[in-house]
Amino acid sequence: MKTVKDQSKAGYSSLGTVSKKMFAMICDRLNVPVAYVTKRGHTDITVLSSYNHTEEVIPEGYIVEYSSTYCRHIIENGMMTTSNLMQYRMTKDLSVTGDLKMKGFLGVTVKDVNGNVFGTLCVMDRNEKEFSKEDAEYLSSMAELLSHIIELDRAKYDLGFLSVPIIPITNGISILSLQGTVDEIRSEKIITDVLENASIHSISCFIIDLSKLFVQDDLFSNLLFTLTEALKLIGTDTIITGVTADFAIEQYRHRSFEQIKASFAKDISTALESIGYQLTEK
Repeated sequence: MKTVKDQSKAGYSSLGTVSKKMFAMICDRLNVPVAYVTKRGHTDITVLSSYNHTEEVIPEGYIVEYSSTYCRHIIENGMMTTSNLMQYRMTKDLSVTGDLKMKGFLGVTVKDVNGNVFGTLCVMDRNEKEFSKEDAEYLSSMAELLSHIIELDRAKYDLGFLSVPIIPITNGISILSLQGTVDEIRSEKIITDVLENASIHSISCFIIDLSKLFVQDDLFSNLLFTLTEALKLIGTDTIITGVTADFAIEQYRHRSFEQIKASFAKDISTALESIGYQLTEK
């Protein structure tokens, strides 16, 4: 078991608050002592919020490699239930089963309002327990409710990133550090503010850093294409930094970056060095 302070919990304050009350109701309805909600990452699963009635079985911040979790089976099948995790063929050999020593289990997939997989909602019992079809339907309805809480948290999270953070470095060079998610409204504001800044301050090179983006999708790729093309028209070069491996692979598959007229660098420091500047500590 690995428990750490995980940054993926950031931005889910409403989920944490509401889920505590929901879990107490769920545990009472299903007569179980443990309930928890997880968030799926690229390689692991993190417990965002949990309820342990008599003893701490699943702590918040509990992280398990995705391939070794119950959540993988839940997400692949939409739901998973067993009266005994220690005997069930899909879970009996997992190390987490030996660590937890729980038996009765029911878990359902949690999706966001757009239908994308967010994680799972699960309940456990120390004893063997059979869960009915009605139990599964009830837990699924709670998962649907959580999806709206997740959307609320994401909306609140994005409010902190509505501004367009343009950082002047030196004459002719600025950095656009994109954070949060990018929707249509924010895309228009980014394009307007960047072009205005480039024109007013005679920017010869814009460094666009993507390392703190919360969501990257087709809309974002279209934004990059439009923005770099528009900057090129007014004589401003673009260097893109902070592209993650997962995002690069996804964009390569769709050939999304082929038409983007920009240079790429690992990070801001490397981008500055490529145009003859170097970051120094004071």
